[in-house]
Amino acid sequence: MSFAMFIQHVFNALSLGSLYGLIAIGYTMVYGILRLINFAHGDIFMVSTYIVLFCVTLFHLPWGLAVLVTIAGTALFGVIIDRIAYRPLRSAPRISALISAIGVSFFIENVCIVLFTGVPRSMDAVRNELLVRTIKLGSISITPLAIFVPVCSFLLVAGLIWMLYKTKPGLAMRAISKDIETTRLMGVKVDSIIALTFAIGSGLAAAAGIMWGMRYPQINPFMGVMPGFKAFIAAVFGGIGSVQGAMAGGLILGFVEIMIVAFFPELSGYRDAFAFVLLILVLFVRPTGLFGEELEDKI
Repeated sequence: MSFAMFIQHVFNALSLGSLYGLIAIGYTMVYGILRLINFAHGDIFMVSTYIVLFCVTLFHLPWGLAVLVTIAGTALFGVIIDRIAYRPLRSAPRISALISAIGVSFFIENVCIVLFTGVPRSMDAVRNELLVRTIKLGSISITPLAIFVPVCSFLLVAGLIWMLYKTKPGLAMRAISKDIETTRLMGVKVDSIIALTFAIGSGLAAAAGIMWGMRYPQINPFMGVMPGFKAFIAAVFGGIGSVQGAMAGGLILGFVEIMIVAFFPELSGYRDAFAFVLLILVLFVRPTGLFGEELEDKI
């Protein structure tokens, strides 16, 4: 493999890993405060791709406005899911909320099949020409999208970390993750903070969905399943409950996946299997993940 080709694979790995990281943050934030694995998160990611597609093709919104509407709409969608499917089960055993999450996931996928059919749709209308055109840097061929995705992802994560550690809602989120009942007794509007958490996680999934649609310009109602699983693996690998860990786990998973295909092309058909092998190895060696803390409850 030439050096130029290796650099191209590094950019691809950064781009893919950043997207896994953004999706993984939604898993890790919800788990951090509710100890709930939101299995519908991959479907929220999927819904965001349809929203941006229809914003551009049906309502003919400018690209930037379509992005803002998509992020806002997906954030609202996440809040609605929490309000309908999870809030009524706050006091129920956690297995009830987990079953509800699985049910919500299947419900969203089947509703999307009814509304949009299972036929894949092209995302060519969403692809910004300035981002997807190929440019030459010496012997390296690269698209601005391969740089835009990790830069945008890191800025979003930096903003989230600032919010978590420098603002009152962030302080409330961290307090809820430690002791939800004590935080409630201190006068914090716990349900509002949880709704904000769902909104932020879903908004980040929307950002990932938009960039995913530009990178892989074909969508269908089941497109959120595998990225959702891999993002969950990234969250566990990084230490579920840790925003930094989710991003690090996503980047590592992206590098593993891309480099396996690059160095062992004959194994490219097993690229998804390696993600699950990685999850098993992590659970054996370090169940709390890279940045995780010891928890009272097992995942």
